[in-house]
Amino acid sequence: MISTFAEVTGDHQWIHIDEERARSGPFGHTIAHGYLILSMIPALLNEVLIVEQPGTRINYGLNRVRFITPVLEGSDVRLGASVSSVEAAGESWQIVLDVTMEIRDVVKPACVAQVVYRWYGA
Repeated sequence: MISTFAEVTGDHQWIHIDEERARSGPFGHTIAHGYLILSMIPALLNEVLIVEQPGTRINYGLNRVRFITPVLEGSDVRLGASVSSVEAAGESWQIVLDVTMEIRDVVKPACVAQVVYRWYGA
């Protein structure tokens, strides 16, 4: 996934793709791109957010993002989310979620973010 992301984005920084050089780098291993981790949020959110009302969720943006702990290649991650706010926004609802991406067996999270969606009912 890391190599594919590097190809798609053109971000070929050695810390992500050069295993030999990364061994002597600050983390001792190649790491996932921060934006790769961020891009995983919508798919993982589908596993933790259940919406029973038909409609469409549109990614509206982010209020904040922090990449706290690097995700070493091969690590398992999971996402937790809580609703920060829901308010009317014209023909839609604006839903703000606080999300935390955790790494298996690591105390500090990989990423914390506040994501903003617009929900349009069917």
